[in-house]
Amino acid sequence: MTEMLDPRMPILVGGGQYTQRTAQKGDFASSLDPVQLIVKAAEAAAADTGLGEKLWGRVDTVSIVRFTADTGEGGRLPVGQYTNPPRSVAKRLGFKAAQEIYTAVGGNTPQWLVNETADAIWRGDQRVVLLGGSEDLATMVGALTKGHSLDWGEDDGSKPTQVGEMKPGVNPIERAHGMHFPVNVYPLFEQAIRKAKGRSVQEQQAALGRLFAPFTSVAVKNPYSWFPTARTPEEIATPSERNRYVGFPYTKYMNAVIQVDQSAAVIMTNVQTARDLGIPQDRWVFLHGGAQANDIWHVSERVNYHSSPAIRTMGRKVLAQAGKSITDMDAFDLYSCFPSAVQIGCQELGVAEDDPRGLTVTGGLPYFGGAGNNYVMHSIVSMMERCRAKPGSFGLVTANGWFVTKHAIGIYSTAPKLGVWERENPATYQAEIDGMPHPDLDPAPQGAGTIETYTVVHDRDGPRFGLVIGRLGSGKRFIAHTPAEPSYFARLMDSDCMGLQGQVTPGEKTNTFRFDNS
Repeated sequence: MTEMLDPRMPILVGGGQYTQRTAQKGDFASSLDPVQLIVKAAEAAAADTGLGEKLWGRVDTVSIVRFTADTGEGGRLPVGQYTNPPRSVAKRLGFKAAQEIYTAVGGNTPQWLVNETADAIWRGDQRVVLLGGSEDLATMVGALTKGHSLDWGEDDGSKPTQVGEMKPGVNPIERAHGMHFPVNVYPLFEQAIRKAKGRSVQEQQAALGRLFAPFTSVAVKNPYSWFPTARTPEEIATPSERNRYVGFPYTKYMNAVIQVDQSAAVIMTNVQTARDLGIPQDRWVFLHGGAQANDIWHVSERVNYHSSPAIRTMGRKVLAQAGKSITDMDAFDLYSCFPSAVQIGCQELGVAEDDPRGLTVTGGLPYFGGAGNNYVMHSIVSMMERCRAKPGSFGLVTANGWFVTKHAIGIYSTAPKLGVWERENPATYQAEIDGMPHPDLDPAPQGAGTIETYTVVHDRDGPRFGLVIGRLGSGKRFIAHTPAEPSYFARLMDSDCMGLQGQVTPGEKTNTFRFDNS
């Protein structure tokens, strides 16, 4: 069968992961920096090809997923910066790549990068590519909190090629209301999902525990997991001293944990080069399909808060490219930063939330570890391992950036991909999504309004403010905070406030929503 392969066909031939546990022990002096973490994963990926360090002389492209600390949110962090991470990685591995690529922000970027790299390899623009990324936030936050300095950073005057969408994830009105933090936004999707399912607050909370408990069971068996602890549905769903609310109705155990020290890397090439290098065919994993799409960019302008036209569309496209159906998939890793992301992914792809195939191969972002922008690189490496363990099986990986905003998807298998590598230009179906009718946002709303979704944002001391998205009589959307009063917090958390009415008034910084009978 492999004799029939087009020699230009892109393939994945190596994958590696690394989890550093020094920060968990309070040992920051021994902790590796973000580049060193990538090097660890890259070395594991090279070993996985069977070539080891002999591979580096053939790598022409190094593509690195942007560090979370380099996103710009929260201001510049008090650690040194790497002005050209791809070059820093290659330097430590002992080579210099002709192409040095650094991605935009977003959890979608690892799968997006694999898709784009496959295109470049097919065109002949790239030959042997190292893709990698890391998060070192456990060490960074822990060290800075304890007053330790970190000798990180490198600046040789060079700059990498920037790829991906760099525009902010929020507009100024959303930012003013705290919607630049994912922990404040994903609960908004959750309430809308609950309403669409016709469930009470209590019924949905129990369902979320049942959804995520199997993720913890996978995380326990994964040697790279940050939190390898099995939890019951009740533990996950019930607020407690150790499991406080973060953004109602989400408890701490439902949230991605970004303060981890984890890295992952993949090696990609084409069939002919793999043969020339002597990489065994039992290492080869084929990308049978790749797609990417964005939902309407700003959350405040979405069609609704319980669906994703982008996931639905790219799901159809990737399955069509692979010539498969969702029932042909043997394994999934659905992006799992919060329960709403998983539920929307299941709904749009036609996967049951209790599908016996499971929804993750890693353990998910709250339990395996939410390795920032690079989590899905771990998904891909884990899916490669799953496909190799069951030759001929198929696995599907999804990736999500910002707030169910930017998406990418891939289908993997050791089964050879015959024919040509050809996928529909994402711009063609992106135009259809962007053209969908959707509400406009009123920046200074005044008058009667109806709640479309809501959350109560918490900190360690309890509720901080209620966040409401709703509709005015004109049909336009509004964003507002509720008064920061215990009676409001209690009403929002103890009863179903979806569809309730009130009055919204504009403010200098934030708008305010008050119930009609308050």
